[in-house]
Amino acid sequence: MCGRYSFTQLAETIADKFQVKEVSPLSPRYNIAPTQQVATIFVNSETLERQFKMLRWGLIPSWAKDAKMGAKLINARAETVAEKPAFRASFKKRRCLILADGFYEWHTENGKKQPFYFRLENGEPFAFAGLWSHWEKGEGEPVETCTIITTEANELMSSIHDRMPVIIDSQDYEKWLDPERGKTELLQPYPSEKMIFYPVSTEVNNPKNDRPECIQPI
Repeated sequence: MCGRYSFTQLAETIADKFQVKEVSPLSPRYNIAPTQQVATIFVNSETLERQFKMLRWGLIPSWAKDAKMGAKLINARAETVAEKPAFRASFKKRRCLILADGFYEWHTENGKKQPFYFRLENGEPFAFAGLWSHWEKGEGEPVETCTIITTEANELMSSIHDRMPVIIDSQDYEKWLDPERGKTELLQPYPSEKMIFYPVSTEVNNPKNDRPECIQPI
């Protein structure tokens, strides 16, 4: 699964790397947790251009009766995302890129859960395969939410966990964002040789701790 990650890039870097015209000012985030606002990119259905937008992490299907459902849907499995009722409509029509530059996973060692930080070897920002949804019920404000798609772990990560978030290669961004083109063949483990990981402080265990020390190796 993917339950915590980082994104520390400047707006200028996002605009250049992900080819969007307008990006809201962002503060570096070292410990992003479910239900928080996260940086995403999707294709505007009217202009057909890429658009930057902050969405809440934890997808609420349009048919959900209660917004609390989103807290349980922070991840979608690649193997079933096209068929599961909670995700299939978004998979067909509402794809997005969820922006990151690293993510965390935990492994139990000697009875203690040790966090590890995974990132690209070149240190570049990247994008998870994501889905988004628009939820509106009653008199409350509409809520736009998203989920991260996961797949089986690559060789690098398999010693820590059996799942990993789907990382979309930069050359496939356009394909993933186009529902007519990007199918499940993109939902594969990212190559191990392009990634590194290392142990980090248990400070990251608490989502209230959101500072550079979270991603520093120990």
